[in-house]
Amino acid sequence: MATINVRQLDAGVVRRLKRRAALNNRSLEGEVRDILQRAVADDMPERRASFLALAARLRRGTEGREHTPAEVLIREDRDRGHGAC
Repeated sequence: MATINVRQLDAGVVRRLKRRAALNNRSLEGEVRDILQRAVADDMPERRASFLALAARLRRGTEGREHTPAEVLIREDRDRGHGAC
């Protein structure tokens, strides 16, 4: 196995990594290893294909229906008093 060193990490990043490691019952090193392994996992083509298939199925399911533009829905919501915080 190879070893890498990462220098000049922001203290806040390290603090959040340590907190995340503790939540996952891992050491800091183990948490970083897991993050890196997930980041380079080769499942992206399958995930993308799965997403595209779902999107196509949803498009077919709503084909021919009238759609309300998002800005109309947002305006109605704001008019009811649910505006942005």
